[in-house]
Amino acid sequence: MDFSIVVSEFASLFLDGIVVGAIYALVALGYTLVYGVLRLINFAHSEIFMLGTFASLGVTMLLGYTGFEEPIGIGLFLLTFILITVVAAVASGSAAMLLEVVAYRRLRRKGANRLSSLISAIGASFFLVELFRLLTDSKDWDFPRLLDKNSLFEISSAYFTADKLVVLIGAFGLMFALDRIIQGTRLGRGIRAVSQDEKTAVLMGVDVDKVIAFTFLLGGVLAGVASAFYMLFYEATKFNVGFLLGISAFTAAVLGGIGNIRGALAGSFALGLIQQFSSAILGYNWRDVVTFLILVLVLLFKPTGLFGEALQRARV
Repeated sequence: MDFSIVVSEFASLFLDGIVVGAIYALVALGYTLVYGVLRLINFAHSEIFMLGTFASLGVTMLLGYTGFEEPIGIGLFLLTFILITVVAAVASGSAAMLLEVVAYRRLRRKGANRLSSLISAIGASFFLVELFRLLTDSKDWDFPRLLDKNSLFEISSAYFTADKLVVLIGAFGLMFALDRIIQGTRLGRGIRAVSQDEKTAVLMGVDVDKVIAFTFLLGGVLAGVASAFYMLFYEATKFNVGFLLGISAFTAAVLGGIGNIRGALAGSFALGLIQQFSSAILGYNWRDVVTFLILVLVLLFKPTGLFGEALQRARV
């Protein structure tokens, strides 16, 4: 274990932890939104993210970007990346809505217990993983380098590159937009109403099916945008890319208090920082071990999460 690197590279590790945490946050919000409304852990959400990475890659292939060519100009990059993000968001959002209709809606209308919905979620996850394993021949797929990753400016040991700034600015902008949607729109109020008391919400005229579909759409769109940021930052994907990232995002949601939007954000940034510092001290191979350990410890000793919301009574 090398603790000296934490001191010498503190700013760099902190910056990378915030960037990674921002990606986790967008995925964790999908888990939190669905749990807040349905009391259901949507284990197929990580595969919705995976689908978005391949949608992002598909756009670059259609545009003729292959391999690691010279980075493109800033103007062309903005147009290209906006297109990539929109396509990924539409693909993931549409897939999430379809998943809700196929895997969950009929069970919900029949009054099936939560175990049935959980099994359906796991089955949908396995189906999507195996489908993309066959479609992609189990290969790793590289994403073309669209931005120059040389440092733009430095603060202590932290190197600010263009891709990190895009991720941070885009993610924080989306988080603010989601907060405004939940707090200030009619559908947002519907989400909060259904999360508090579904039966009373129905009596007040809330269309529950519409609210639930919108919730899945929101979560899918956030996962799709996260996948575009992930591809820009990591520049690679494969059929099971969503598994470990999904575990990290789920851990972040539980750490903050699943069902609590601000808790999911806090948990995501906390986990991103913990992963970066623990990787520096213990080695990168211990990163996922630390994540699993955090999940187990939170469930054992503080299942309510950092923000103190009981899992059974969590609210959006």
